[in-house]
Amino acid sequence: MSVYFKNIKTIIIIFTITKLIFAQDFSIARVHYDGGGDWYGDPSSIPNLLNFINENTSIAVNLEEVKIKLTDSDLYYYPFLYLTGHGNIRFSEDEVGILREYLKKGGFLHADDNYGMDKSFRREMKRVFPEKEWVELSYNHEIFHTFYEFPNGLPKIHEHDGKPAQGLGLFEGERLIVFYTYETDLGDGWEDIEVHKDPQYLHEAALKMGVNIIWFALTQ
Repeated sequence: MSVYFKNIKTIIIIFTITKLIFAQDFSIARVHYDGGGDWYGDPSSIPNLLNFINENTSIAVNLEEVKIKLTDSDLYYYPFLYLTGHGNIRFSEDEVGILREYLKKGGFLHADDNYGMDKSFRREMKRVFPEKEWVELSYNHEIFHTFYEFPNGLPKIHEHDGKPAQGLGLFEGERLIVFYTYETDLGDGWEDIEVHKDPQYLHEAALKMGVNIIWFALTQ
């Protein structure tokens, strides 16, 4: 991780193959964006994922979800950003530059299409990285095998348009800096089961994939 995350003296020390020690408790920072989309969607999703991480991994977790604007002064305290929603996303010019620098300096963004944000998200990320193109990650990419095994790639949680689930990435050199989960809706799968009436196996698959994304982001 970059030295720019100043309050994290050492993000990860590999203590054994499966044991990690963090200099501060990990949390997920949800991006509060403008444009009209529901950046706050799936309110039970992140708390459920944080609880699952706490109970099933050795990552020290702060169970409180963080909500952050890209212009907030403490952005660099959080190495992992999460963005979701159904509607329009719009970054200001300042936010475009800030997000670009944050990601180039060691940060990570997971964006999950909650159905309806795809067009605006791709548009805004093209403003952030006009020189980069989305790359579909193959099933043998480490993100699908780093903690739990997903031999067929992303689990398909909700149907949306009936397309296959896709894991798309933007890279800085060999480092994955943005992971976009499209046509799957992991966030819905993380929510309390009674919200979407998902079967238990899909709920667990979504949570396990969430673990993989975070584990990979923090250890790549």
